[in-house]
Amino acid sequence: MAITSAICTSFKQEILVGTHNFTASSGNAFKIALYTSSASLGAGTTAYSSSNEISNSSGSAYTAGGKVITSVTPALDGSTACCDFADVSFTSASFTANGCLIYNDTQSDKACAVIAFGGDKTVSSGTFTIQFPTADASNAIIRIA
Repeated sequence: MAITSAICTSFKQEILVGTHNFTASSGNAFKIALYTSSASLGAGTTAYSSSNEISNSSGSAYTAGGKVITSVTPALDGSTACCDFADVSFTSASFTANGCLIYNDTQSDKACAVIAFGGDKTVSSGTFTIQFPTADASNAIIRIA
């Protein structure tokens, strides 16, 4: 099994029928869930699943379903629409994660994007932070060109 970075195929169609609303103040609620290297996630992922989701080795920094992430209202960079989120941190954390899933908690946990971390990332009694890239045409985590 593997985690492969991708915009989920189902998400592409759902965008065109108005399923997802990324507007910061009035849009849908999005979450980020963390997964072990045993997870199988990629373009074909259609919804959040707890299968092979991480668990804490100690403490309570992570709960099933992950954490709400704050959407930044999409904007244009030239002719590319860019979606961004505020960085998210899990404090007093002890776990190992291999990748994550961004999903729409408001819309039946529909999958948006899968991010592979490039290997296991471990934190022990510390802070685990996911830093989203610059919201521009070349780097935004979700972009439509």
